[in-house]
Amino acid sequence: MHAAVRGLVFGTVTLSLALATAGCGSADQAGDDAGKKDKKGPLTIGLLLPENQTARYERFDRPLMEKKIKELAGKDTKILYSNAKQDATLQQQQVDTMIAKKVDALILDAVDAKSIASSVKKADGAGIPVVAYDRLAEGPIKAYTSVDNPTVGKIQASSLLKELGDKADDGKIVMMNGSITDPNAKMYKDGAHSVLDGKVKIGKEYDTKEWKPENANENMKGALSALGKKNVVGVYSANDGMAGGVITALKGAGFTKDNMPPVTGQDAELNGVQRILTGEQFMSVYKPYVPETEAAAKFAVALAKGDELDDIATSKTDSESEKDVPTIIVKPLPLTKDGVKKYVGQPGFFTAKEICTAKFESACAKADIK
Repeated sequence: MHAAVRGLVFGTVTLSLALATAGCGSADQAGDDAGKKDKKGPLTIGLLLPENQTARYERFDRPLMEKKIKELAGKDTKILYSNAKQDATLQQQQVDTMIAKKVDALILDAVDAKSIASSVKKADGAGIPVVAYDRLAEGPIKAYTSVDNPTVGKIQASSLLKELGDKADDGKIVMMNGSITDPNAKMYKDGAHSVLDGKVKIGKEYDTKEWKPENANENMKGALSALGKKNVVGVYSANDGMAGGVITALKGAGFTKDNMPPVTGQDAELNGVQRILTGEQFMSVYKPYVPETEAAAKFAVALAKGDELDDIATSKTDSESEKDVPTIIVKPLPLTKDGVKKYVGQPGFFTAKEICTAKFESACAKADIK
């Protein structure tokens, strides 16, 4: 739980250059790289995810990606996996390890999109193409896939405004944005502001360090103290983890699910879905993990084999350091109490058994989830 301008012009010049770099590397390593692409035996794909506080990465992203990689490249494909646990320095070390193990391609979801640039350059210099997953890492990446991040913020903000209705004039909202090290966080924030500005008063706004729920909790306590409990009519929270921290602070201030101001979220995490069903959390944003993980797998396998990306990419993206990066962007979807049922049991979502534990049986029954 990600600022770049997406280009929609599908050119071929930059793509050719990118593939040449991915397939050949520098003149000194051209022979070795070419040998690697033509080698016998299974491919080795590296996968680096950023943190394990957000349940989605271990529950959905990793298994779905591994499944698709093996489907595309064969069951004997080797997948080397590490999780950085929100530690940017550790992730840089993990990239070094992947280089040392000579993976054929690397899928990277960056903890810190800027600081990882030198590691991406190092991998590129070793002839290892890097696919930026979910967050647009800086450096010579060869492909990028994510959700339409500005739209995520717009969905959250539009949903919040609709729920507030006339109450938008009765007080102020608090904005709990994500970490400044995550380029997606700025996109969510910009998308949200494009909807909220001029429509509601923003009493307090925070960029939450490391996306941590405990930091969101402290921020929310500070906002309640500064604004006064009665003046807070809603909370824009950029993801479900922080929404949990926000709601804990609201409960501590005396709010109950019956008078809780609407709180947004993102990722459709299990705890978030359960809070939505009980009425504690107003909404989340469901990001379809299947198409996003499959896009990353397709890019990685194609690059590992030295294949072109023309038939895979659907658009191009510019980062601060790269232009016209082959890209696939996935459409996010709003998730409120009425919409949970239709996703239950679908690939990339939770089962009724996972959601409807003893504590939530009553809420599931009311939502007709069996």
